[in-house]
Amino acid sequence: MTEQGGLSRRVVELLTDAGQTVAAAESLTAGLVCATLAEVPGSSAVLRGGLVVYATELKHELAGVSASLLEAEGAVHPEVAAQLAAGARRRCGADWGLGLTGVAGPAAQDGVAPGTVHVSVCGPDGRHARTLQLAGDRDAVRTGAVGGVLLLLAEQLG
Repeated sequence: MTEQGGLSRRVVELLTDAGQTVAAAESLTAGLVCATLAEVPGSSAVLRGGLVVYATELKHELAGVSASLLEAEGAVHPEVAAQLAAGARRRCGADWGLGLTGVAGPAAQDGVAPGTVHVSVCGPDGRHARTLQLAGDRDAVRTGAVGGVLLLLAEQLG
């Protein structure tokens, strides 16, 4: 089992044990978090769903990210990730929401370097966030972002 597979299995176990659910609002990962969790047998008991909000306007329209925040800071910002997480939690009716935004590369976006990723979780005890600086190609950055947000969630679940 891969390290990522072991982490997703652990998250599903922790959520199952807690009787809690999760949903995600994903930008650069475009559904990879939900797909990774769905590979784990039994994940249907905890995975509510997700929002793929690759386009900036969908971050506002579907996940409820502040339009003024997107205008002022752009799509790749820690507060955008936090609002994505809160939006996923609210829209999907989950105990936990995950939010991810960043630049997979190869080029910078709005002056933000490739490999810069912001992840956030929003749950019963509030919001938690982390900024990651990931190396590698698009696949490596996207995979690293999934691992980063799942690790952050696992830490909050105990």
